[in-house]
Amino acid sequence: MVGRSRAREIVFQILFQGEFQTAQSRTDELEFIANRLHGNDKLIAFAQSLLAGVRSHQQQIDGKLKNSAKNWSLHRMAPTDRSALRLGAYEIIYADTPAQVAINEAIELAKRFGTEASGSFVNGILDRLIKDQKLAASQEAAAEPNPDPADEPLAKNELTH
Repeated sequence: MVGRSRAREIVFQILFQGEFQTAQSRTDELEFIANRLHGNDKLIAFAQSLLAGVRSHQQQIDGKLKNSAKNWSLHRMAPTDRSALRLGAYEIIYADTPAQVAINEAIELAKRFGTEASGSFVNGILDRLIKDQKLAASQEAAAEPNPDPADEPLAKNELTH
């Protein structure tokens, strides 16, 4: 398994465990990451940043996933799917991971640890999330007022002439 994919898998496992065990020791999690990644500092830092990112943005991620998961609530989703979705959504929204890479990685995690339908389920929701993000960005750009050149201050040399 490629290094970054392995780091994602480890973060996924921690997120999945958090579905059932709310009081996880941060020290234990960091040791788990370091042990599983055999002391590879770059991969450990990557995994730690993913875990911290998902956790710090979980409310926002969950809100966006709820909006994108038409006719599904998060609590009705399998914990494996929910964990893969949170990780994928974090990378799409907040990290510099290309969207297609984030989707593919989340799909692979869902297929490996979820049900037969998990891969397509995760794909559909993350694809909808990306479309929702693009739509929101285009609506935001359209709503911004166009600057009127008459409103701009005059240059210093224009004031003296």
